[in-house]
Amino acid sequence: MSLHPVRAAGAATLLALTLGLTACGSDAEKDTASEAAAPGFPVTLTNCGRDLTVNAPPERAVSLNQGSTEILLSLGLGDRLAGTATWTDPVLESLAAANEEIPRLADNAPSKERLLDANPDFVTASFANTFGEGGVITPGELDKLEVGSYLSPAECLKDNEGDGDGERDGVLEIDAIYTEITELARIFGVAERGAELVADLQQRMTAATEAASTADVSALYWFANAESPYLAGCCGGPGIISRTLGIENVFDDTTEEWPQINWETVADRNPDVLVLGDLTRKSQTAETGKAKIEFLKSNPVTREMDAVKNDRFVLLSGAELNPSIRTVYAVENVAAQLAELGLTR
Repeated sequence: MSLHPVRAAGAATLLALTLGLTACGSDAEKDTASEAAAPGFPVTLTNCGRDLTVNAPPERAVSLNQGSTEILLSLGLGDRLAGTATWTDPVLESLAAANEEIPRLADNAPSKERLLDANPDFVTASFANTFGEGGVITPGELDKLEVGSYLSPAECLKDNEGDGDGERDGVLEIDAIYTEITELARIFGVAERGAELVADLQQRMTAATEAASTADVSALYWFANAESPYLAGCCGGPGIISRTLGIENVFDDTTEEWPQINWETVADRNPDVLVLGDLTRKSQTAETGKAKIEFLKSNPVTREMDAVKNDRFVLLSGAELNPSIRTVYAVENVAAQLAELGLTR
């Protein structure tokens, strides 16, 4: 889920960018530039329906969302990052040392001015509203500044029109995350690292699928907000978790990414398990897992739910509930916590 819902621009507006710029000058200048090009460049690919060309590996990239940042760090690209922003949780422990060396432009969304002060040559984002009107900056604005940009393919596979976090007309598959890793690795000239990272994640997902032994468990996924909670619909990151482990999401009848649903409806669905976002950011109410549990036990509507009375809570970081490399960690963590609750065969 994105940090703060804003009106997202349409896909055509969000993705109207061409990363590669054609140099002007004589034929001799063009030949010299071609000879000096990095091996394997230029790179051309399609990002969210647009053909993109990158003429050289970025050297001063800024990642505007945690999911994108953790992919770049996992690819060993910390020395190419000029800044990061919009964090829900601490970085993965294995990436902490590299992350310490990178300026954090903002814990939440930075201003456009703060972004540009970092003098980026490339900008990545995990959410369409980051690049939308009312977000940090648009790809069109970056294009005019001769700065390349890239949006997560997982975000492009849904309708981002209107308020909120969008709606999907098909289920998100883990392959979209592998595609993001592979494409970013190509853009930064480290394709082999990308292939190695994808292979590792695929192996872990295969192991999790083979070991899955959930015993007819129903669940809901609560990201944040106590007054009008954001709960996962059928088809985003939590959908990957549910399908992999054989869990029934009690709100799989909505295609919205994170619909806001009242507590009376939640209590009526009465899932076996409550998967709670344990966020460290400070943006909305009931961010931490502890705050969510306290609310559920004190609210007269929710405290009578079976899962609440029996302390059947599964805690995940906010990053694990968003489509990213953390989705693999989420599958493993949910499986382990269900076993601890005695809800597996």
